[in-house]
Amino acid sequence: MHSARIAEGKIDREEVYRSGARRVFSSSRADLYPSHLPSGTMVKSLLTSVLLSGSLAFSALAAGPFPGQIKNLVTFGDSYTDVDGHADGGIVWPVYAAQDGHFKLFPFAKSGATCSNNLTNRPFPSVFESQLPLFFTEKANGSLKLNPEDTIYTLWIGTNDVGAGALLTGSQTPGVSIVDTVTCAVNWVKVMYAAGARNFIFQNMIPLEHSPLYSANSWPNRYWTGPRNTTEWSVFMAELTKSGNAIADGLLRALTPKLHGAHLGLFDSHGLFTDMLTRPQLYLNGTAPLNVTGAVHACVFQEGESTSDPGVCTDATGTDRDSFLWFDELHPSEQADRKLAEIMTATIQRKSEEWITWLS
Repeated sequence: MHSARIAEGKIDREEVYRSGARRVFSSSRADLYPSHLPSGTMVKSLLTSVLLSGSLAFSALAAGPFPGQIKNLVTFGDSYTDVDGHADGGIVWPVYAAQDGHFKLFPFAKSGATCSNNLTNRPFPSVFESQLPLFFTEKANGSLKLNPEDTIYTLWIGTNDVGAGALLTGSQTPGVSIVDTVTCAVNWVKVMYAAGARNFIFQNMIPLEHSPLYSANSWPNRYWTGPRNTTEWSVFMAELTKSGNAIADGLLRALTPKLHGAHLGLFDSHGLFTDMLTRPQLYLNGTAPLNVTGAVHACVFQEGESTSDPGVCTDATGTDRDSFLWFDELHPSEQADRKLAEIMTATIQRKSEEWITWLS
């Protein structure tokens, strides 16, 4: 029974120890020396059992950090993670996660970011040209002192790499593809590992084709007012996010054996948000009818209208806001972020494995 639970990652270290101790040391003398077995054979069998049990336990427990190990949370990414951007219309998930998990938060994510402006050039602080240099500057001058053992680093990037003004609209650097932008994101793990980081969570892309901006039923909005085939956009976006996530999965699995002494988890944001879309009653709790297609702050523009105009906006207020999956045409709502933070906290504390695969 325990070996099955160990294989499923559902048994903690203390329970493994206790169950192993009972199995090995609490047997009676009659049990240890059964009359029908020669003593030498019995001892060999017992030692084999102990070694196998220990091997199974070590294999299960080696993946991911210990429960209670993580004290510091360091975040990289775009507006989905930027604690100063408030893109969800309220408090963004890392702040909630830090509160829920009693982590000390070190945020580096910035709104509008891509992995690298050399690949998808946008006028925002990218991971490689802005966020990482800032991190290393603070690390070098001593203002950022983190113990690798109790610090976990997260990256949630890709939304702007694949979106309007980048891969979706052919606006990337010539020759750049989804392979390049995802490889860039995986290289973040390599760079951080070389700098001494040892605990990582890589968050993959959500099903953006269901966001109001990229859905087949989209409307001209603050992010795009130009003419477009919304069905084509939605189909292409689904291809980009799914293929990008598959590439990331393969690259991370190939990288894992080279990350000696590290813990790397692949967080399935795509699966989580798909579940939010299909079973919103498990995540949304507002006082309005549950809504996964509209937005808390939805603004309609005329085709071709300047995105600097205000548009015609409709806003949900009060507790009605918590009925929406999306805050605006691109960003998840604060309620979605609350649930993400709750799940991420449980993941880091090893209380839940539902949305993560620990590769090491």
